[in-house]
Amino acid sequence: MAHRDDQNISPIRTLFPPAQWLSRYQPGWLVYDLIAGLTLAAYAIPVSLAYAGLAGLPPQVGIYGYLLGGLGYALLGSSRQLAIGPTSAISLMIATTVGAMAEGDPRHYAEIASLTALAVAVLCFASWLFRLSTLVKLISDSILVGFKAGAALTIAMTQLPALLGVAGGGHNFFERAALLAGQIGQTNYLVLMIGIVAIVCLALGEKLMPGRPVALCVVALSIFAATVFGFGAIGVPTTGNIPAGLPDLSGPALRLRDVEGIFPLAAGCLLLAYIEGISAARTFAAKHGYILDPRQEFLGIGAANLATALGHGYPVAGGLSQSAVNDKAGARTALALVFASFTLGLCLLYLTGLLENLPKAVLAAVVLTAIYGLLDFPAILRMWHVSRLDFYAATIALGFVLLLGILQGILIAAGASILLMLARASRPHVAFLGRIPGTSSYSDITRHPENEPLRHVIAFRPEGSIVYVNADTVLEAVLKYLNGADDAAIHLVICDLSAGPYIDLAGSRMLHTLHDELSNLGITLRIVGAHGAVRDLLRADGVGEKVGGLTRTETLDNLIRGAA
Repeated sequence: MAHRDDQNISPIRTLFPPAQWLSRYQPGWLVYDLIAGLTLAAYAIPVSLAYAGLAGLPPQVGIYGYLLGGLGYALLGSSRQLAIGPTSAISLMIATTVGAMAEGDPRHYAEIASLTALAVAVLCFASWLFRLSTLVKLISDSILVGFKAGAALTIAMTQLPALLGVAGGGHNFFERAALLAGQIGQTNYLVLMIGIVAIVCLALGEKLMPGRPVALCVVALSIFAATVFGFGAIGVPTTGNIPAGLPDLSGPALRLRDVEGIFPLAAGCLLLAYIEGISAARTFAAKHGYILDPRQEFLGIGAANLATALGHGYPVAGGLSQSAVNDKAGARTALALVFASFTLGLCLLYLTGLLENLPKAVLAAVVLTAIYGLLDFPAILRMWHVSRLDFYAATIALGFVLLLGILQGILIAAGASILLMLARASRPHVAFLGRIPGTSSYSDITRHPENEPLRHVIAFRPEGSIVYVNADTVLEAVLKYLNGADDAAIHLVICDLSAGPYIDLAGSRMLHTLHDELSNLGITLRIVGAHGAVRDLLRADGVGEKVGGLTRTETLDNLIRGAA
């Protein structure tokens, strides 16, 4: 299925990905896409019911997300295996944010959730228009590890009350934990037993039968047991009545300007949706050998959320778990999403009555097992040993999610990623060079003390671009090193810019200042290894003239031997 010629696709066909894969669709793929669609629908039913409950919305709204979101993405998304639907993190973000906006009105709550999906679609189309896909790269992997762990713990704490059969409550992880601790004595042990059995069955099923609709089987068995033994009559909470029928496509009742704060919430949802979706989509594109268009993904996610908003759903995204189910079931193209949506539509028309006796503890078990993969504490511990800065970034993201919630946590995590990048850029390592014995090559004498020291010369190499956030740091490092040397013995300072692909005006001004400081001491400054764009800027700013010219041919070894 490797189609490397996708790189030569016309712009018009790029905007409508089905035109690409339909033109080379093979009849044999139809069976695979059909089976994948049926399997995905079987996976989606219990998960969507659980996530809708997590979001504080009626259970059928979760199914609407898979049904309509999949159709929207199939039209404009560039991935052929990505599956679209409600996710745990977005569901919790809706639950913790929309409640305050709705002021306790369930109908208004559902309308705001639907309006949020519409706002996500608007932001997606704006992001596509302004080519903002590169901005998401500013969020580091270490931040995401901490964020996901915090989100998983927060989600788990919202589901434990349903698993124990108690009321729960609270606004953040710590409040919920404190309230839950006080309610432990009220545990309904029948509910707890149902939940534990469901978790064990789900875990064993995923291990022994990966890629199979294990959750649907567990849900079906729990409904059968609840019906036979009358769980509802003896105090076991169930989902209750689920209205039959397809979603009404009238769209949100509210307008975007009617709800204050809708766009910050939508921006957080979009950030989560794009990061999770693009990560999963890239995985499957690499596996199947086709080109994924990160910018086009904004249109795919936007179309999915627009379709969901029209059907009164809440924001949806692509996820790794549902996409893995879709891929393992054999999905060849996005047609699998269409088959899944068709199957879910039939279920909404004819099978909702079967779900009335589904115990809520089973839905809590579905959520708890689904979020297990978000917890990657070994990765956080590995950061402690490999990179303390990444460890601190991950723990900051984790802590803020637990303390402030999903929305504030992801926004702070995004800010922390940018600050982390600036912090790293502001402290570049400045290597002071010595000759590697027996060669004409030079490397960091601090890291390699066996290197031969240079006589009457200081050669330094900033290991990174010199820009406004680090120019003063580089200057201070050089002057400090010079002060530690015998000034009278130094006749030449050489700046090797080979490790810095870029320099801005602040970096150029720093070199002006360094030249003037050295000139007052009777020391010459020379520059070698500058890249073409760097040479252009330094010449335009007058640095080239001060340092005796900038050429491609001058080498560090030639200057050092000439000074000997």
